[in-house]
Amino acid sequence: MKKILFASSAIVAVAFAGQASASEKIKLAVGGYMEQWAGFADEDNTVSGGRYNAFQSDTEVYFRGSTTLDNGIEIGAVIELEGETSTDQVDEQYMFVNGGFGRVEMGKNDSAADAMGVTAPAVGPVGVNDGDMSNWANVELIDTVPSSGDQKRVTYYSPVLGGFRAGISYADQDTSTNDNEKANNGENVVSVGLEYKGDFDGFSLGLSAEGENNNEGNWYGAGVNVGFGNFTVGGSYGLTEDDYNQANGAAPRADDTEAFDIGVSYAMDAAAVSLTYGYEETGDNEVQAVDLGFAYTLGAGVAWKSSVFWFDEEDTVDNDGYGVVTGIRLDF
Repeated sequence: MKKILFASSAIVAVAFAGQASASEKIKLAVGGYMEQWAGFADEDNTVSGGRYNAFQSDTEVYFRGSTTLDNGIEIGAVIELEGETSTDQVDEQYMFVNGGFGRVEMGKNDSAADAMGVTAPAVGPVGVNDGDMSNWANVELIDTVPSSGDQKRVTYYSPVLGGFRAGISYADQDTSTNDNEKANNGENVVSVGLEYKGDFDGFSLGLSAEGENNNEGNWYGAGVNVGFGNFTVGGSYGLTEDDYNQANGAAPRADDTEAFDIGVSYAMDAAAVSLTYGYEETGDNEVQAVDLGFAYTLGAGVAWKSSVFWFDEEDTVDNDGYGVVTGIRLDF
């Protein structure tokens, strides 16, 4: 009997070995982007008494690759590196598995709520929703999708059914950055998202609903984009509870935070323009911003982008101002 079991196990092992060897070894391809911007902002109150930098940049290098097993399942890896010195040099790194069951990701990555959130259309380099306005002026960042960001987590995305797709992520608020480091605060972070994408006769529709639980508090959001002809119109809303992402024992914020954005874009041939408005309120603190964005494709992977923005913030120290940013984005 033992010999039969041994022989059966050997046959199964050889069968699986044969399947594995038939697939090709993963080869990583290099990609990424580089952004170089020049601009200025004029505001009533600054941190240093003068203007922020005249130049900003952002560069990332991607290594991506996958292989398809004999059973049709695709498995691969993604590694994203910051192109400048950073405290978080490896931006994201995760493994993914694709099949008829959907997609599973495991590693340091965005949550399903963050990845599936729909916001107002914007084509400029600054933006009003989780954009780069705070790089150019002393202004609070408006964000309708304030998720927990890149963390070590596992995420599942369902197959697309009738245009709908669902996602769920789990992390344990792990703040470690090294392979063998152990660091977390013992709290669970659960993120969920639901999206719909559809194309109809003459128009397209994108919808999202997402949320996240972190340290006993929650945030919820929803967004919509409607495309017709060369126009896209859309917006989003987010509500962050006062105890979302507050450490154990810490007092909650004074109030919940509400934020929304609304915008329109127009694309024609190689050019696109957008106008977007954003607003956020936490108790008596308010911030609003407007961004007029422009993008022009100069060639394959080369785009010239510009923004003219204005903001007004009523906080502990009131501040308002405007700015202009222009530059080049390279995708490779």
